[in-house]
Amino acid sequence: MFLLKRCAFASAALLGATLAGHADDAPVPEPIAAPGAATIVKLHAEGAQIYECKPDAQGHLVWTFREPIATLMTEGQTVGRHYAGPNWDYQDGSGVTAKLAGTAPGATPKDIALLKLDVTAQRGSGILSAATTVQRINTKGGKLEGACDKVAALQSVPYSADYVFLKKP
Repeated sequence: MFLLKRCAFASAALLGATLAGHADDAPVPEPIAAPGAATIVKLHAEGAQIYECKPDAQGHLVWTFREPIATLMTEGQTVGRHYAGPNWDYQDGSGVTAKLAGTAPGATPKDIALLKLDVTAQRGSGILSAATTVQRINTKGGKLEGACDKVAALQSVPYSADYVFLKKP
């Protein structure tokens, strides 16, 4: 019995390690792929997507994405921030601004989209200054859709994601 329990535990641990590793090693969807690009750094973000109540083309009030606000982390330590632009700043003084280049759906209907962004401006001379592409992957939460009832009302929706900063060869 002891051996059976030990084997079951080892199998569960191996499966957990395989699944955890698979998430990081899984290929990204084609619309956000960056073939040939090399990873500079991958940073985890915890924050919120901010939405504003605005009229749509038909005059209905709906939640409209306004801006992100997030803390960038590595190994549990704060190393930067992400905010409107979109912009990412790293603790060494480097930073980038980017524009949308591709999207893919999040894992669930409540998850914001996966993104590929082309860097349009680089700041400083640190780790992010060589980045040419940013990918947003592993998104959790952050999505808000539907009607709202007061123009200019704001709603904050928590999210997490990983941002991968890449450089072209």
